[in-house]
Amino acid sequence: MHSLENQLLCIKIHDKGAELHSIYEKKEKLEYLWQGDEKFWPRHAPVLFPIVGKVNGNVYKVCGMKYSLPQHGLARDLDFKLIEEDSHSLLFELAYSEETLKVYPYKFKFQIGYQLTENTLKIKYRVINQDDRDIYFSLGAHPGFNCPLYSEEKFEDYYLEFEENESVHTMCLNEKGYFKRETKSLLNNEKKIALNYDLFKDDALVFKNLKSQSICLKGSKNSKGLEVNFKGFPFLGIWTKNSGAPFVCIEPWYGHADFEDFNGEFKDKSGIVKLEKGKDFNAEMSISIL
Repeated sequence: MHSLENQLLCIKIHDKGAELHSIYEKKEKLEYLWQGDEKFWPRHAPVLFPIVGKVNGNVYKVCGMKYSLPQHGLARDLDFKLIEEDSHSLLFELAYSEETLKVYPYKFKFQIGYQLTENTLKIKYRVINQDDRDIYFSLGAHPGFNCPLYSEEKFEDYYLEFEENESVHTMCLNEKGYFKRETKSLLNNEKKIALNYDLFKDDALVFKNLKSQSICLKGSKNSKGLEVNFKGFPFLGIWTKNSGAPFVCIEPWYGHADFEDFNGEFKDKSGIVKLEKGKDFNAEMSISIL
């Protein structure tokens, strides 16, 4: 476990998956990040690469060859190497190997950087194409946040608030976790989503091409909260277990799970990122404690 710390916050990151494990506010002695519980969800903030969600039957095709990846890909379960560190930042790297090539046939380096400045944690993602051809991937963040923050509160005491008024539809998932070719209206020129478990009876809420670049999680009975900035990410997922789980995930994505009727080449998958030979891909999100 590695840590970053300043006067306001203490952040912890694990080598496995370069996964964020804690966002602790010192003054209030308050943990913002979900601490994992097998009863609901054992993870904290996994990074999704080289797929987000599922490929149909956990199988996908590259140049006609079939490969298998589990939900959300391989990076979250592999050890990253800490390659740079100073008093306010850490940089982790995962490089392709003979083992990764068996399930994801591209040569790459994947870097995740964490930088702590005052009340904000910036998370930077960099994919480096080391292959002699174009490579294809999806990339996503999956941080879970404690909701409620205090034991005397309920999940329903919290709400999400977009930066801008939104008129949006959610992409609909089937019972197997693949997208249907249909959407459902959720907001009509509104900013706020009042949280309740019924919202998630059909799994995650997934939005495409929002006007907003940030979203806040706030409580109606306290002044605490956090803001997730997802500028540049074309998709945003919101998820919790609708069985009473005391957390909510706010998930910026490049890409998403397969449509239920898709069986084409990986390069033709909806939302996929194409990275040309010799090029880098960069993305950044941030989490600010309010």
